[in-house]
Amino acid sequence: MNRSGRLLSALYLATSGGLAWTTLLEFRHGPLWAGFLFAAASLVPLIGVVRESVVTDLCRATAEPSRPGGPGGPYGSSGPGGSSGPGGPGADAIVREELDAACCERWWTSLGSDHDTTCRHRVPRSSAA
Repeated sequence: MNRSGRLLSALYLATSGGLAWTTLLEFRHGPLWAGFLFAAASLVPLIGVVRESVVTDLCRATAEPSRPGGPGGPYGSSGPGGSSGPGGPGADAIVREELDAACCERWWTSLGSDHDTTCRHRVPRSSAA
């Protein structure tokens, strides 16, 4: 993990610890609902720590050169001028997955307000006012 990832993880853990301490104080001296709220909030920064470790693992996997006997050599399967480029095939897979998870082109260009008629996420609009 690089320096910024370690710093973010430390901040996440400090935030989570502070929220856990607030949780204890709320359970002792405050309303019960606030204690549960802070308990749930103290778990959220831990998701950030897990995400940082996943990002680090993905970056490490894409930085590793392919095996010389592997498919396509150091450039992946598309060759030196192909689409995998310096990021390797791992980076292409991540980008492809993110783009496949997105909606249609109109959704991108309308900032998420409209969908194409063929989009699987299109919600039919009601004529009721």
